[in-house]
Amino acid sequence: MDQQLSRASRSFFNRPHLLNCIAELLIFIGAGLGAFLLRFEFIIPLTYLRHLMIALPIWVVVKFAVFHLNGVHRRWWRFFSVNDAVRLGIANVTGSLVAAAPIILLTPPGFPRSIPIVDFFLCSVGTAWVFLARRAIREAIAGGNRREGRNIIIYGAGSAGVTLLREMRANPALGCVVCGFVDDNPAMKGMYVHGVRVMGRGSDLAAVVAKTGAEEVLIATPSASGDQMLRILNCCQEAGVHFRTVCTMGEMIEGKALASQIREVDVHDLLCRTPARLDHHEIRARIENKVVMVTGAAGSIGSELCFQLARFKPALIVGFEIAESALFHLDREMQEKFPDVPFYPEIGSVQSPRRLAEVMKFYKPSVVYHSAAYKHVPLMESSIFEAIDNNVFGTWNVALAARDCGVNDFVLISSDKAVRPSSIMGATKRLDELLILALREQKTRYMAVRFGNVLGSNGSVIPLFKSQIAAGGPVTVTHPEMRRYFMTIPEAAQLVLQASAMGHGGEIFVLDMGQPLKIIDLARNLILLSGLRPGIDIRIEFTGVRPGEKLFEELNLFDEETVPTHHEKIKIFLGNGVPDGDMADHLKTLRAHCDARDMRSVVLFLKDMVPEYNPSAHILRLSMAYTGHENGADRRLTPLRRFAVR
Repeated sequence: MDQQLSRASRSFFNRPHLLNCIAELLIFIGAGLGAFLLRFEFIIPLTYLRHLMIALPIWVVVKFAVFHLNGVHRRWWRFFSVNDAVRLGIANVTGSLVAAAPIILLTPPGFPRSIPIVDFFLCSVGTAWVFLARRAIREAIAGGNRREGRNIIIYGAGSAGVTLLREMRANPALGCVVCGFVDDNPAMKGMYVHGVRVMGRGSDLAAVVAKTGAEEVLIATPSASGDQMLRILNCCQEAGVHFRTVCTMGEMIEGKALASQIREVDVHDLLCRTPARLDHHEIRARIENKVVMVTGAAGSIGSELCFQLARFKPALIVGFEIAESALFHLDREMQEKFPDVPFYPEIGSVQSPRRLAEVMKFYKPSVVYHSAAYKHVPLMESSIFEAIDNNVFGTWNVALAARDCGVNDFVLISSDKAVRPSSIMGATKRLDELLILALREQKTRYMAVRFGNVLGSNGSVIPLFKSQIAAGGPVTVTHPEMRRYFMTIPEAAQLVLQASAMGHGGEIFVLDMGQPLKIIDLARNLILLSGLRPGIDIRIEFTGVRPGEKLFEELNLFDEETVPTHHEKIKIFLGNGVPDGDMADHLKTLRAHCDARDMRSVVLFLKDMVPEYNPSAHILRLSMAYTGHENGADRRLTPLRRFAVR
């Protein structure tokens, strides 16, 4: 019996709506009585008791109804905010005004006009005090339970920092005690935010850490630029304290809780790309309930395309990939993340027209994203025939198979290295663009999307730098002035979908890559993020520009005109540059040169097809060393290959 009563009492007191309603009723009664007592100096004359007996029920009924209609009783006291205070004030004003009329009409003559006014003030103070008191008591209890927690400093006393403070106070399991704020706004110094002092600016962080004994700094500046974030990290480094950051603006927009999204700062924070704005309706119209095929599906861009496509509910996704193990893992990941979207992994090479025809005829895709390509610049400089087989003839095979199978949209993933190419990889990607432009009059809509490097992709500098830092250095950079455009893999995939949804056929879209970054700065920032000092703990070495590389990448040709689109991060380049004659005949000539292993003729052919192509000195030496005899390459090829991939 006692256990049942205990459970009943816990159930009763754990119902916030019911507790709110009871508290409101008590406040309404107390405010009415208090108004009469104050009006008559705590001795109510007998002649006015009737006024009280009539007015009090009216106040209670009317105010309770008004509060109910305004949803005040559904406010969660633990998170009482300014918005809740405004709603509470509106309910009190409305309740008092609505109750005044029946009280004056139903009570005997002579009802004191000051009593409704006093009642309004008492009711307003009482309801606000109860809400605030309960929240203060809860936070005080939670704060008392965390006195043994880890001392932290919050960098940023703005809305994100305040939200983080609230969540930490409300969640004792985090085991954190906020002992102060740091904010770069000089006007904030010395101010108190929810009882926590702003102890200085970022430059004062070392002194603040020494004074408070803080063990960690939580960076709550989700809108900080890359330069601002780098300055914050330098302050943390000088203070000798561990640091982490809260979620980005993109994650905040998605509604993720701040405290649950505390993570280590990574290089993406320093890049500080703003979240891509997507027209979901436009993309969904091209994707939803359609069969979509992605070549190179297990690569960095290909796999992210599969993930992003799944959000738009295609009928199914076909992942076409030659790498067996990578495709196996992608299949597992797709099943875990998107169990409601059918994913079909298909092993195959874009160099096999027969296999492409089999897969496309079986699944009949409406959209094909062609991401499969060899992309490693120095490696392709010494593998010219393989680069052409895969990048040029592979693209042609996929494009023709798409045409023959009635594909609606064909999207080529191109590269900024196709602009005034100085490498075989760049020349093949530019030739790919020309190939699909030559097919633009077909029923299939052919288009290309051109962008630069993506952070963290397979074979990119980020994984290389991280492994070198983990090994204790040195970190190798080719040249102190080497610059590249960078964007995140998710942003690149999202903008590819957006651009392809805009296409009508024959466009080369280019994505806004922002400002190019120095590779040396990227290396220093990664060392800094590892808690080490560039040039002291980890040495940086310069190895020299590799074959085919340029110091600066470009995103458009001089003779191309930029046409804006309705999306601020996507533009269109016109001026296709397609050579005269039938493209199929040109490719037959290229195939003959490749079959003969005639590198000199291949390089000259690429130069004819892509006039802006400027072969590297390495390619010129290599073409001279390549004999074209039955035994393949001259022995002088070996050291050249070593130099190329170093």
